[in-house]
Amino acid sequence: MQALRIGTGCAITMLLGACAGAVKPVPPAQISLPSAPLATSATSSAPVQGRIPDGAYLETGTAAWYGKELQGRKTADGEVFDMYGLTAAHRTLPLGTIILVTNLDNSKSVEVKITDRGPFTNNRVLDLSYGAARELGFVAQGTARVSIEILKTAREPALYTVQAATFAEEENARQLKYRLSKKFEVVTIVPFETNVARFYRVRVGSYSSEALAEQVAKKLTSEGLEPIVLRKD
Repeated sequence: MQALRIGTGCAITMLLGACAGAVKPVPPAQISLPSAPLATSATSSAPVQGRIPDGAYLETGTAAWYGKELQGRKTADGEVFDMYGLTAAHRTLPLGTIILVTNLDNSKSVEVKITDRGPFTNNRVLDLSYGAARELGFVAQGTARVSIEILKTAREPALYTVQAATFAEEENARQLKYRLSKKFEVVTIVPFETNVARFYRVRVGSYSSEALAEQVAKKLTSEGLEPIVLRKD
């Protein structure tokens, strides 16, 4: 289940990255979870984030939750996803990192473990399991403004990649790969299975620092895409 998350109602929206230009992703569908209302789309502005000298990490932005669409699937760290557990997906924090997430609307907090990658949209900073969202009190709303603090981080060498887009049709992914291969040396298609459907992620490169990956992301933005920088696992 590598790198994918959202509030259940936004499941396909999260799974499909935005893509403009000659090749467009399939319009998102909606999934419902019997035990929870439909999640709403995030509407907040881009997150504010930073690092302080001792290595602790503070990030503020929008979080969503996900559940049934990935229940029982393997996460990026190889564990089986339990929607009722206390886990989360983050784009760049090392897998295994323990974070404290606080709902800024009601001051509720919960400790969760980073087990997966995502969100795959620039207007969210974190995707939480259904169980974590329930602890934070925002299942009904679908999204919430949260702060993230590191409690325990896993130290490991890092490589980064840039996800250009996600498609429901393999042919669309192949067309984008062909277009990007004219300008970028390494472009790959990564298939991804959920309990809903099969998706195809188009990713560019492998970079030794997040800064280098961000430079490539800017170039992809000029191609009419909405790229996401991810830690490679």
